[in-house]
Amino acid sequence: MKYIFITGGVCSSLGKGLTAASIGMLLEKRGLKVALLKLDPYLNVDPGTMNPFQHGEVYVTDDGAETDLDLGHYYRYTDSPLSCASNATSGQIYNTVIKRERRGDYLGKTVQVIPHITDEIKKRIIDCSSQEENIAVVLVEIGGTVGDIESLPFLEAIRQFRNENPEDCLNAHLTYVPYIKAAGEVKTKPSQHSVQALRQIGIMPDVILCRCENSLDQEVKDKISLFCNVPKDAVIEEVDVENTIYEVPMKLHEQKLDDLICKKLNLPDCRPNFDEWKNFIEVVKNPKGTITIGIVGKYVQHQDAYKSIFEALSHGALKFGYTLVVRKFEADKLVELNNIEERIKGCDGYLVPGGFGERGWEGKIFTAKYCRENEIPFFGICLGMQVLAVEYARNVAKISGANSTEVDPHTENPIISLLNEQKKVMNVGGTMRLGAYSCKLNKTSKAFAAYGKEVISERHRHRYEFNNSFKDVLEKSGLLFSGTLNEGDLVEIIEVATHPWMVGVQFHPEFKSKPTDPHPLFEEFVKAAIDHQKKV
Repeated sequence: MKYIFITGGVCSSLGKGLTAASIGMLLEKRGLKVALLKLDPYLNVDPGTMNPFQHGEVYVTDDGAETDLDLGHYYRYTDSPLSCASNATSGQIYNTVIKRERRGDYLGKTVQVIPHITDEIKKRIIDCSSQEENIAVVLVEIGGTVGDIESLPFLEAIRQFRNENPEDCLNAHLTYVPYIKAAGEVKTKPSQHSVQALRQIGIMPDVILCRCENSLDQEVKDKISLFCNVPKDAVIEEVDVENTIYEVPMKLHEQKLDDLICKKLNLPDCRPNFDEWKNFIEVVKNPKGTITIGIVGKYVQHQDAYKSIFEALSHGALKFGYTLVVRKFEADKLVELNNIEERIKGCDGYLVPGGFGERGWEGKIFTAKYCRENEIPFFGICLGMQVLAVEYARNVAKISGANSTEVDPHTENPIISLLNEQKKVMNVGGTMRLGAYSCKLNKTSKAFAAYGKEVISERHRHRYEFNNSFKDVLEKSGLLFSGTLNEGDLVEIIEVATHPWMVGVQFHPEFKSKPTDPHPLFEEFVKAAIDHQKKV
């Protein structure tokens, strides 16, 4: 087993997750099976209780783990197994150790960061490597920035791990090389200081990855090599890509990063095949048109809050050779504006993503009504499906006061409500319906036409459900319940039967879309939007 540890210096948001995913992809193209692990320094047990404005989206795995959004990058770039073993936080680590101490597992010993916390971190690394058979390389991304006090236990753990496995580990350090416009110079000093901070901890980087806006001169690379004590061929630049983030693996390959890794870790030197990936990039660079999708949500001003949705839409558009243009609408502000229809019109399709709480609810309801009445493609995901159901109940089935108990706990007609078991839940974190559930499809539905099979599996993250008490009356009004839980009667997919494409799903299909293999529902939604554009 080989291990690659990826750290970051100077500042956050350099793209460690993308870099880890890109390296994983390069190694997979060489025939190596990889696993990826994200170690996050924050004390939350998982990101499920964190505000999307602070943390971005929560990515959910099949086994129900609420994880960091970087796992979405791992999924889109690689075939790595993803599970609760693929993400660990300081909160999880400390929680585990403290529970052991309370049980008396340490037999009266003083419980300390070293060795107890660091041993648990090392155990998580081993657990990740054991998820499936034949894993050859584990890539471990350390969240945060070198120098942060929160990251120290993780860095100490990987220092120990490398000391215990000196021939099987490689440290890649991602740093920022800024261009100072006023001085007209590229500065390497921040990178030098971040490497010095690593050295003080006892970690010597084998590869320096330089995030930069423009390509670096050889003189700059030589200086980084000299002061950071790495060979010249181990200074790799990561320049901002022009067209798409999916170019990153190819840019790293062009600089022979995968050759370098295989050489240092004594891995098989197989020639990679990038034909499919290159063809995809060509479509990105040479589209035959653009398709505009309106996103109506709560967190649209944060670029990472709906990261997987933006990517899945892009995958669907590129399947047909189109570039995606996204128009973002803050749902709560729509309600405050006059003439909402004039403000949101002009898109080829509209998507209402998941979310929590009442803020922006009526703006989303209006969007669904606008799409239904004007026969514009509409895709509702999670809360978006509930929006579709309530709008239809109010305006087609004429159910007075139809609502969700999440928005109005005292509504007389709760189209959406809590299950009895959810009403008993006291804790907020990790208590929703989470992970993969199978769903049986109606063979006459658009959902069945998209998937091409009767039983599917999709990932969930929600607490409120469609209230089956209203199923009969809505069916008689023309609403099609096209997907139900395979192990029960919970509604998973609804469609407006008379509409060209108006579909709502209770699950999160965006988590299972890849660049070269778009999710079937996103593919069909985009196709409907293209058809609508041509019709208009």
